[in-house]
Amino acid sequence: MGLASLSMLLPAGFALAIEEHHDARTFLYGAIIGSVLTVLVGIALSNRSHNRSPLRQLLALAAAFVFLPLFMAIPFQEAVRTTTFASAYFEMVSAFTTTGASLFDPVRLSGPEHLWRAQVGWMGGLLMWVAASAIMAPLALGGFEVTARGEPGQSILTGVVRSGVSDPQFRLWRSVEALVPLYFGLTLALSVMLLVAGDPPLIALTHAMAVLSTSGISPLGGVETAPSGIWGEVILFLFLGFALSRQTFSNDTRQERGLWYDPEFRLGLIIVVVVPIALFLRHWAAAFDVGDEQNWLAGLRALWGGLFTAASFLTTNGFVSADWDTAQDWSGLPTPGIILMGLALVGGGVATTAGGVKLLRVYALYLNGKREIERLVHPSSIGGAGLLGRRLRREGAFIAWVFFMLFAVTLAIMTMILGIYGFSFEHAIVVTIATLANTGPLIDVAPQIALDISAHAWHAKVLLCGAMVLGRLELLAVIVMLSPDSWRS
Repeated sequence: MGLASLSMLLPAGFALAIEEHHDARTFLYGAIIGSVLTVLVGIALSNRSHNRSPLRQLLALAAAFVFLPLFMAIPFQEAVRTTTFASAYFEMVSAFTTTGASLFDPVRLSGPEHLWRAQVGWMGGLLMWVAASAIMAPLALGGFEVTARGEPGQSILTGVVRSGVSDPQFRLWRSVEALVPLYFGLTLALSVMLLVAGDPPLIALTHAMAVLSTSGISPLGGVETAPSGIWGEVILFLFLGFALSRQTFSNDTRQERGLWYDPEFRLGLIIVVVVPIALFLRHWAAAFDVGDEQNWLAGLRALWGGLFTAASFLTTNGFVSADWDTAQDWSGLPTPGIILMGLALVGGGVATTAGGVKLLRVYALYLNGKREIERLVHPSSIGGAGLLGRRLRREGAFIAWVFFMLFAVTLAIMTMILGIYGFSFEHAIVVTIATLANTGPLIDVAPQIALDISAHAWHAKVLLCGAMVLGRLELLAVIVMLSPDSWRS
C-alpha cells in the first residue's frame, strides 16, 4: 500500500507538467492520504511478531490482488470523473493482474490516467517476479509443483530453518535485491529503444511497462498505430522473450546448464515459429485464388504479423501487429480468433509475468504422452527422460494433468455463469479464457462481433475481477488456501 501510494506521485507530476491540474491534484492527494494511512497501520502493527508461515505469505499475496485495487481505483475514478467505482475497480484489477482488459476507449482517458493504468500493471508484474521465488517456489505452487520434490502447498524448506533460508523475510528481500534493479533496468532500456525508434515518451514508457509485465496496456489501444512502426515491433518482440522462461532473467529458482537447455524456452520458440508459418502457408495457398501469390512483400509482412502476434499472445501480452490484417488483405481469408485463444491458454513460462496453463506443464504432459506411446510399442522398455526432462519429477505429469483438468472445469463453470448473465456462447468463451489466462486484449480481437463489457451490471464486472485474480494466483494455490489440512500447523 505504501509503494502504491508513493507511485501516484509519478502520474501527479506528469499531469502537472502538461497542466492537467485536476489529475495532478487527484493523484497527489491519493499519494498523501495513502502514505499517511500506511504509516498509521505500520505503527499499529509494529509490536506484532512476524508470522513465518509460508501459507500466510500466500494469503497476503491473494489479499494484495483483491484489496489493493480498491485503493488504486479511488484516484482513478476521481480523475476520470465519468465512471462508476465498479468500473474503476475492474480497471485496476485488470491492470494489477496483468490482464489488460479495459472498459474505456483510449481517447476517453488522459495521459496521466493511461500512465497510471500502465504503472499498476507494471507493479503487478514486478510483484509476480518477486512472489514466484519468495512465496510460490517454497510452497511448490505456480508451476514449481512439476519439478519440486514437495507436494503442492507443502513447504519444501523444512529442515533448513537454521540457515535462515526458510525465513519469508529473508527470501523476500533476497528476491527484491536480485530482481527489482533488473526489472527497472530492462524497462528503462526498452523505453529508450522505443524513443530512438520514434515513439513519444508516454507511448514508449507505457509500451515498455506493458511488455515487461505482459499487461498489454497501451494509450493507443495497441501497437498498430505506434509511430515507431515495424522497428518498434521488432524491439518489443525481442523483449517478449523474458516471458517465455524465467531462465532469461534469473536462475534463483532452478539450476540449468543454460537457456538453450530450458524446455520452456525451446517449446515456446517452436510454437512461435510453427504457428505463424502454418498461418502463412494457409494465406499463401488462398492467395493463388485471387492471383496475388507473387506479392512477396505482402507475404513477408503477413509472416511478420503472424510471428509478432503469436509471440505476444503466447506470452499473454496481447499486442497485435500492424501487419496482422495484412494477411487477410493478401489472401481474402480471415484469421480465426480461436488460434489466439489457444496460444493464450498455453501461456508463457513458470514464474514469469505470463498467465495461462504454462509451458512447463504442457511439456510435462508431452513427455508423458510420448512415453506412453513408446510403452504401447515396447511394453518392457525402460525410458529415459533425457537432458531436457531430468528436472521433471516422476509425478509431474500427473500434477500437470490435475491442474489442466481443474482449469478446464473452471473454464466450463465460468462460461455457464456468464451465460446466465446474458453473454452469448462465443462471448462467454472468449471472456472466460481472457480472464483466466490474463490476456485481456482477446476480448477485442478474438470474437467476430464486438463485445461491450461496460454495458453489463456491476456484479458481472466483480465476477470477472474474481476470475482474473483466480487466473493470476492459479487454482491450485486457491485450493491450498481453502484446504482445512493447510491450517493444522
